Amino acid sequence: MISPLAHVDPSAKIGDNVTIHPFAFIDKDVEIGDGCEIMPYASVLNGTRMGRDNRIYQAAIIGADPQDFRWKGEKTFLYIGDNNTIRENVIINRGIRTEGGTRIGNDNFIMAKCHIGHDSHIKGKCVLGNGVTMAGDCDVDECCILSSNCIVHEDSRIGKWNMIKGGCRIAGNVPPYIIIAHNPAAYYGVNAFVMRKHGFTDAQIDDIAKAYRNIYQSGISVYNALQRIEADIEPSEIRSEIVDFVRGNNLRIVAIPVDMMD
Repeated sequence: MISPLAHVDPSAKIGDNVTIHPFAFIDKDVEIGDGCEIMPYASVLNGTRMGRDNRIYQAAIIGADPQDFRWKGEKTFLYIGDNNTIRENVIINRGIRTEGGTRIGNDNFIMAKCHIGHDSHIKGKCVLGNGVTMAGDCDVDECCILSSNCIVHEDSRIGKWNMIKGGCRIAGNVPPYIIIAHNPAAYYGVNAFVMRKHGFTDAQIDDIAKAYRNIYQSGISVYNALQRIEADIEPSEIRSEIVDFVRGNNLRIVAIPVDMMD
């Protein structure tokens, strides 16, 4: 299952039923779990810890040195979960600090030519379209779609079940369950079509729409919008996800003018 034409460092830990194709490069201090497949010309570099059943396509570079002047050569890590598809020419950087590291969860589909910067976290079940670029220290929660050529700036947070339309520039925090489009980034509605396909009820989607009418369409401050949401919408896990995200990020969310945040 390991081609003699591949380079596999003797210190690398390779699980069962792993396929490593000709001309792949597996560096020292790498762990690859059971059932993974590493395509020709892909590189898995030192400090990478990979789970089971991942597929790494041609010319991807997994665990590349971080592109940050703060990194001075310390031992750092990239952690990849299970059942991820990482397509051609993707680059994923390791962290810049020994603790923490870059983390990719389970069941993600990362399309060609994406770049994921140091210490960024992608929780799981996400789709990154062709050419998505993420700077360092970004967080993407579960079940998000980032369409082709999105740019996510450093320290941005993207809540769960979001859709970011192609070419958007995200410089800030995107609360959960919505669609963001255009440049500058603008609120484009609730991600209702995708959520209905995955079991969200009409009542849940109605509550999400009510919440975001207060935040994005009422013309009042974000602080007052949260007061209205808590007064008008019955308590639920979804209401808490929205309110906690906005409050947890000091009311700073994308597509809101600065003078309306407080």
